Amino acid sequence: MDNELGLPKGALMAGKRGLVTGVANRNSIAWGIAAQIAAQGGEVALAYMESNEKRVRPLGETIGAPLYVPLDVGSDASVDAAFATLAQTWDGIDFLVHSIAFAGRDQISGSFVENCTREGFAQALDISVYSFVDCARRAAAMMRPGGSIITMTYLGAERAIPNYNTMGVAKAALEAAMRYVARDLGPKGIRVNAISAGAMRTLSLAGISGGRSMLAQGRRLSALKEDTSMEGVAGCALWLLSELGRSTTGEVVHVDAGFHMMGLPSDEETDAS
Repeated sequence: MDNELGLPKGALMAGKRGLVTGVANRNSIAWGIAAQIAAQGGEVALAYMESNEKRVRPLGETIGAPLYVPLDVGSDASVDAAFATLAQTWDGIDFLVHSIAFAGRDQISGSFVENCTREGFAQALDISVYSFVDCARRAAAMMRPGGSIITMTYLGAERAIPNYNTMGVAKAALEAAMRYVARDLGPKGIRVNAISAGAMRTLSLAGISGGRSMLAQGRRLSALKEDTSMEGVAGCALWLLSELGRSTTGEVVHVDAGFHMMGLPSDEETDAS
């Protein structure tokens, strides 16, 4: 195995280049995906919040990232500048990884009904959903034939998860937006999909009340009785971004050790809780 994620080097992404957004640190899902793309021969430009630059650049250096672009998706000027830099550097791209989401702490704890505010709801939808549509539109204009776009979602889009609240509603909207984007970009030969990853030790999970419990419950109630692995999520991304994913679009692919498809827990699992 040839890189820090224990992934073998290969050539599935050879000749392909694109943008990965949302890298914050070593534990970011976006970073796991970026490392996998690079391990398979792809060129990765990293987009990040300026406050994370000191953590992102050293990571990017380990995979030979040729381009770093500050990106604040809440600012049209910042998005304009990021994609202008991308267009000036490369004559085309092959993929976009959208891994950006945000909801205020008051929006992801306690009662959804009581705590959801107009401002918090609008911000969550803007950062978590509109940013995907905006980035997809801009990336599509630069994409070479056979391009692929993925975004990250979670089971809270389908089920009411304690404390996920407004973010769950935003993820549901994101999944719907993904399907509409897939429909519109399909005639251009661009595939668009979402990965619904299980709970993982990321900054996003740390911000959710009861996040550790989500990890433990996910492991205990999953079909495989194991945590969702970064290798599994990154491997799914590789499938969707490479030629292996040809003919697949508009899908939400669950990578959660089978947690999403389980019904009632067994007597043993109930007793363990």
